[in-house]
This record gives sequence, structure tokens and C-alpha cells, in this order.
Amino acid sequence: MITIVTGTDTGVGKTVATAALAVRCGPGTLVVKPAQTGAGTDEPDCSVVRRLAAREVTEFVRLDDPLAPGTAARLHGLDLPAVQAHAARIRELARRHRRVIVEGSGGLLVRLDTGGGTLTDLAADLVRDHDVEVLVVTRIALGTLNHTELTVDALRARGIEPAGLVLGAVPEQSGLAAQCNRTELPRITGVPVVAALPEGAGALDPEQFRARAVSWFAAWFAASPDGRRNAGPRHAADDR
Repeated sequence: MITIVTGTDTGVGKTVATAALAVRCGPGTLVVKPAQTGAGTDEPDCSVVRRLAAREVTEFVRLDDPLAPGTAARLHGLDLPAVQAHAARIRELARRHRRVIVEGSGGLLVRLDTGGGTLTDLAADLVRDHDVEVLVVTRIALGTLNHTELTVDALRARGIEPAGLVLGAVPEQSGLAAQCNRTELPRITGVPVVAALPEGAGALDPEQFRARAVSWFAAWFAASPDGRRNAGPRHAADDR
């Protein structure tokens, strides 16, 4: 199984969600970051996942500037591998691991290479011959309905039905918008909320993070006793 984690924007909690999912998936899980940027300014996402989840992690491309991968590469006159090359590497890794989790960069349509390839292109390539599910990490605050629906629509335009929404940082005390959005997000998108991560989860001690992360995706896994679908790739057309 290949799980792709994308988000409605940068900073919505994709990396922490990826780490939590890696914990829940258990041993034999590999986390892949096709393109890491901002490595010269912040702790790289791979390091965050490795620290929090204690899972095997690999990255394909690392760029120092905190920009979209395609932009960061062009700034220095670099060419990046095409998403098709990333897909080929992920397929090989999927043959050797029970679960591969792929974390995108920024939002869904951020360019991962210098040829215009995006995470949707990567997902569309992989779904041809692998079980692939896509999770969308989103905010719960005001403005999330528009951003989330646009992201879901972009996936469906490529024939990919999102498997679930993940609330990336839920405050202990929620305002009116956040309270309403927990109901409105699945209603307007038709995609279930499969996990809700508490605000500040990424700052937890790693042992505490792992102990708590198991419960954040528990309901989603319980809904599929075989460990998240052994059926074929899920397309938007399957739900019509």
C-alpha cells in the first residue's frame, strides 16, 4: 500500500500527520519525501518524522531555500528529476516495504520538478499499478472550506478520490468557525475526516507522541480490519 499525504497549503501539519500515520502503520513502514526544501533554515521534514515516529525515512531531493522545489531549483539553475522518476523509485521501495507513506511539499499543485510535475501527477502515475490512497491535511480555522474543496476538486479532476481529511492542528478551545468546520468539511467535500491531531502535537516528547499517535488514526483503521484496503486503486469514478 502507498499512502500519499498532501495538504491544502504549507504549514498545515503534513509532516506531523505523516509521522503520526507512520507510527500507526507500524513496523515495515517507510516514509518518502520526494522533494525537501528549506533544509538550510529549519529542521528537515525527514528529520522530524524520524525523531517523532522512529521509522525509516528517505528523501530524493534536498534544497536549502524555503521555496517550492521547482522554484528553488530554478533559482540556482538546477534540473530536478521528473515525477515519473520519483514514481519509479517509489515503486521499487514499495516492493521492499509493507507500507510506503509519501509526503508532498506544500500544497497539492506545488511543482516537485522543473518540468511542471506535481503531486497529482505522481499520484496518477502510481495509481496505475499500485494500491494508492491520498490523505489531505487541512486546517480547521476560518478559510479552510475553500482551500480544502479546491484541493479535493483538483484530485478528482485527475480521477483520484481522496481517502480522507486530516485536521492538522485542533486547538483545545475551538472558536465558532472551528466547531462548525468539523461538520462542514466532510459535508461540502464528501470526504470523511479520518483523524484530528491536537495543536502542538509536534512539540511532544517523541515517546509521548508515539503513545498518543496510535489513537489519532484509530477509528480510520478500525473501519478497515484488513489494514486499510486490499482492494484496487480508488478512483473518483468508483464513487459515482
